[in-house]
Amino acid sequence: MRSEILAQVIRGETVESIHRGHIFIVDGEGNTVASVGDPSTVTFFRSAAKPFQAMPFITSGAADAFGFTDDEIAMATASHSGEAMHVERAARMLGRIGLTESDLRCGAHAPFYAPEAERMIREGEAPTQLHNNCSGKHAAMLALAKQIDADITTYDSSENRVQKRILRCVADFTGIPEHEIALGIDGCCVPNFAVSVAAMAKGFANLVFPLNFHPAIQTASKRIVEAMMKYPELIGGTNRLDTLLMPAAQGRIISKVGADGVWLCGVVPCEKWPTGLGIALKIADGDDYISRPVVAVEILRQLGIISTKDLPEMSPMPIRNRRGDIVGRVTPIVKV
Repeated sequence: MRSEILAQVIRGETVESIHRGHIFIVDGEGNTVASVGDPSTVTFFRSAAKPFQAMPFITSGAADAFGFTDDEIAMATASHSGEAMHVERAARMLGRIGLTESDLRCGAHAPFYAPEAERMIREGEAPTQLHNNCSGKHAAMLALAKQIDADITTYDSSENRVQKRILRCVADFTGIPEHEIALGIDGCCVPNFAVSVAAMAKGFANLVFPLNFHPAIQTASKRIVEAMMKYPELIGGTNRLDTLLMPAAQGRIISKVGADGVWLCGVVPCEKWPTGLGIALKIADGDDYISRPVVAVEILRQLGIISTKDLPEMSPMPIRNRRGDIVGRVTPIVKV
């Protein structure tokens, strides 16, 4: 995997470390816009697959049959922070299908949002599966299981029809045959999908410009894209990358992080990019917090999606000492 240096960490004026990776950008007609590193590198989508995992929930009719709202469709694609607005919606989604938190199979973890996690510790409140950042996705999977009469107790199994439909959807959008997609188990206990960085970008290009798909899939894609842009606070949460990027781009992108340094972005069709764009980024060392946001912002600036005044402290990102003094920076050096 021939990665390229995408960002460097500078303390004082000395380079302290570097972060390498891969980038691929493709338009809706399949034309390569930019390629950095080795886009044939195969890696897992991780949570960036969530729009595709939510797709059968809509195309099956489950979302409409159970009366799911746009914010709940956004929650189906979210890697949320476990804030009250997230937990309450996840519970509401389960209520729509007559199920409860105990029916989820994602496992529990403390909220990503530190103030909420600290509050729960102070008050002796244990996290539940509703706090899991994937609880909205799992609630949507359960709705799909009920809609197609699949076993709700094994909806997380790769042999369950829920997961088989999702795999087919990933194959359709990425153009990779199902039997060539390697599977692994994600942190939230459901199957995840390993494809090339280039195929990931193609998947998001098809999501924002699904011209060659069945009308039902075109409609579902539009609902997912519009829900994500309308409710960016649900996709991540306070100070999370997706939640910051989408408002900064003023309705021109969908943004979705995945663990271990993955970031996927879809630029909706516009005057400059009439067939939209799919952008895939993989930080080779899996960094999620330093290099990924810096590089993602720089890519969008170079493409003209956001300006230099947007998110000024994210790229370059200041490095502060324990007193709060700026002592260095994380600087993007990528060119797309």
